[in-house]
Amino acid sequence: MSEKTDKMEIGLARIGMTGKRARFYLAALQLGPATVQEIARHCGITRTTAYSLVEKLSEEGVITLLQKGGRTNVVAEDPEVLLRNLDDRRSALSDLLPELRSIYAGGQSGPRFRLYEGVEGIRTVLNSVLMAQADTLCGILSMRELLQFPGREELARFVAKRVEVEKTLRVIRAASEEVDTIWNTSEEELRQVRFTPTASPLLMTTFVYDDQVAIISSERENYGLIIESAGYANVQKTLFESLWVASQ
Repeated sequence: MSEKTDKMEIGLARIGMTGKRARFYLAALQLGPATVQEIARHCGITRTTAYSLVEKLSEEGVITLLQKGGRTNVVAEDPEVLLRNLDDRRSALSDLLPELRSIYAGGQSGPRFRLYEGVEGIRTVLNSVLMAQADTLCGILSMRELLQFPGREELARFVAKRVEVEKTLRVIRAASEEVDTIWNTSEEELRQVRFTPTASPLLMTTFVYDDQVAIISSERENYGLIIESAGYANVQKTLFESLWVASQ
């Protein structure tokens, strides 16, 4: 299997198409119109498994069966259909989300803590911040630590996605640890930045939104934490506002 195919399989896995399903779909794309047996042979799976995959992929709308010259060919649809399927699922989930949140909130009798480790954990925390119901987020950012972990590329992705979902970010940073002039106040990127009046460095990053507080640790400790507590979030928001007034 080529490196390019490996990368495509990894990408498909991120949208939920894994293992033999992904291999069969990629083979159908590569071969063009072909029989189930031909595709199965190309990607190294049994014919019985292949027929099962055809049924599933047909239901998802990513392949079509066509009769031609007395034989049945499998034809892969334009990959754009994958994006449409994702949009449809996202729309359906968005409609259901208020009810799910209501059930989720009703089952909580106290503060809830969610710990995530590693780069993927940090990405999960950042994605959670972007799903805030509030239009404005508050953040106390340790730029030096963030640029080391999770890194500039991941931060740029976060900024782009935040702008896409139209979330304004009010940011407090420490001037003593500024390592670059990037991501300063920007109307275009929906960001307001102030710098703390003290020389003390910020060792961790904190976001406050809705009834939640998200924390990103230093690279050495390597974790992200989300605390769901209306009381704790309110205290952190009050502290943020006090520091905001004192910053410039």
